[in-house]
Amino acid sequence: MEAVTHFMNDTVEFYRWSLTIADKRVEKWPMMSSPAPTLAISCLYLLFLWAGPKYMQNREPFQLRKTLIVYNFSMVILNFYIAKELLLGARAAGYSYLCQPVSYSNDVNEVRIASALWWYYISKGVEYLDTVFFILRRKFNQVSFLHVYHHCTMFILWWIGIKWVPGGQSFFGAGINSSIHVLMYGYYGLAAFGPKIQKFLWWKKYLTIIQMIQFHVTIGHAGYSLYTGCPFPAWMQWALIGYAVTFIILFGNFYYQTYRRTPHSAPKAAKSVTNGISTATNGYNKLEEVEENGKKQQKKGRVKRE
Repeated sequence: MEAVTHFMNDTVEFYRWSLTIADKRVEKWPMMSSPAPTLAISCLYLLFLWAGPKYMQNREPFQLRKTLIVYNFSMVILNFYIAKELLLGARAAGYSYLCQPVSYSNDVNEVRIASALWWYYISKGVEYLDTVFFILRRKFNQVSFLHVYHHCTMFILWWIGIKWVPGGQSFFGAGINSSIHVLMYGYYGLAAFGPKIQKFLWWKKYLTIIQMIQFHVTIGHAGYSLYTGCPFPAWMQWALIGYAVTFIILFGNFYYQTYRRTPHSAPKAAKSVTNGISTATNGYNKLEEVEENGKKQQKKGRVKRE
């Protein structure tokens, strides 16, 4: 017990010390004065992961089609705004794409980039709704380990990013990821319209490929910075590399299970999702399309028999 108490005291002291090197510009920004709100929201998310399926187990699934269309295209707009602000802010500040230290100044462009990164962090909290919609629609099989791991860790880790390094090379990964999310949520939004639109959405496979390329680029970018001695916090670079490796493994397994395994060894209904990419999006499931078409055929058959 004494060892646990000692460990807790050391942790608190380390956190207090770390606050002395945190970015003072973001200290008063919403959600940034303490990790408590972020951790509380994440705990509620995990609680809903446990309670939600139990609540929905014997209930009819919600359709939420209009809600999903609005949500997904709202996320398109938000991620486009983030990507645009990071790109224009970085260009105006003369950022290097290979090595860019963090500037904690109140320069208008530096604050603009920090603000865009803060919105990026907020977007990761909003993305918890992806899981909520899956559960309310009883798509329990879509809430995979990769899905939960991705959503929960991104929100928490980006609080750390904004607290200590809201600028410099942080813009690089966030800019790429928000750009990819424009495409992803655009796909989800279109899929939410149903079968008439879904038949034209042949490109979901390539969204997964683009994401995996993103992780390899992240590792290469961070590795190059470490190799050249770029004055960007090394702990952040190593954390990015380790985090990206976990995603390469998990996304690689997802890609293999979904697109590479032979049909007889991979049940169609078992195709799971990362943050939405699968036979089921967070808007509409292709199995529903089959069911609807089957119902139409049954109705036609009854009419003919009559």
